[in-house]
Amino acid sequence: MTGEGDVLFEVRGRLAHITLNRPRAINALTHQMITQIGAALDEWALDDAISTVLLTGNGPRGLCAGGDVTQLHRHVVAGDVALAAEFLRDEYLVNNRIASYAKPFVAIMNGFVLGGGVGLSAHASHRVVTDDSALGMPEVSIGLTPDVGGSWLLSRAPRELGTYLALTARTASAADAIELGLADAFVPEERLTALVASLEELSADEAVAAVSAEPPRGARASGDLVSDASWIEPAFAHDAVGEILDALAATADSAAAATAALIRTKSPTAVAVTLESLRRARELPSLEACFNQELRLMAHALAHPDFREGVRAQVIDKDRTPHWDPASLDDVSASTVASFFGRTDGVAEPFPGAG
Repeated sequence: MTGEGDVLFEVRGRLAHITLNRPRAINALTHQMITQIGAALDEWALDDAISTVLLTGNGPRGLCAGGDVTQLHRHVVAGDVALAAEFLRDEYLVNNRIASYAKPFVAIMNGFVLGGGVGLSAHASHRVVTDDSALGMPEVSIGLTPDVGGSWLLSRAPRELGTYLALTARTASAADAIELGLADAFVPEERLTALVASLEELSADEAVAAVSAEPPRGARASGDLVSDASWIEPAFAHDAVGEILDALAATADSAAAATAALIRTKSPTAVAVTLESLRRARELPSLEACFNQELRLMAHALAHPDFREGVRAQVIDKDRTPHWDPASLDDVSASTVASFFGRTDGVAEPFPGAG
């Protein structure tokens, strides 16, 4: 075992194993963790003795709750948005490294898999969900927008279910994650140990197939996303948040009204920018181009007052009553939304020339 600390690295047989090791923080990612993971992936790519890479997280609560927003918040409060953006840039480089990795990359997406956790796992070649998996992109709750390639993934999810997840910050169960294209296979919790052990000898395909099962449905209290798609799809097909809210208000299903109310609690600016980012992501030519767009968006979002207010309300004071500026979606102009897509001085794109 090497890299004792917030992320652990171990090679057993032909398996290289990354373990996120901040269980008290649900393995939230720091800049240093990202750098260490990237270095290990570069090394293992050149090691012919390694055939498969595995990603897991320590602790019972989940694989990863996302990036460490308190670290980003400190940079922003200190007036260094460029340093915060550098953290994200390095993260996106690792996310893309995983997406294009030449060796099988198996991610066990147990418990909470949010934000940056999605970036490390949902681009893997073999994405395994289990009984308690809850995948989501909660960025609009703190004034940010889905990144780490999340806008690429969610914009391509069927029946506008990705748009729904992005604007509500809700999570998807194991079954829903597979339907949305965020995961590939369901492995019951009691079979995970056998899966990890078999990866030392079997190919990733053989190991996952040997322990896979049909995912249970109805695990979420609010019901399956797929079963709600009959009203989600027509409402979230609109290209303006106001039109989505109007469509939800006109829907007979009580869950639609609750969804509209939930969206109104999120940062109005972040919600409007997020919808536009998903629509633009659908037209981008590559994942790399999407990462470039996401970094531009995040650089602007980090500098916006809603990020500091969102972190205050959700993470620091935990009063869950953010005071957004502006407070209403009606006050978010089209020109404000468009401004988030412009480049920021001092922030270098992760993939120059990709779009």
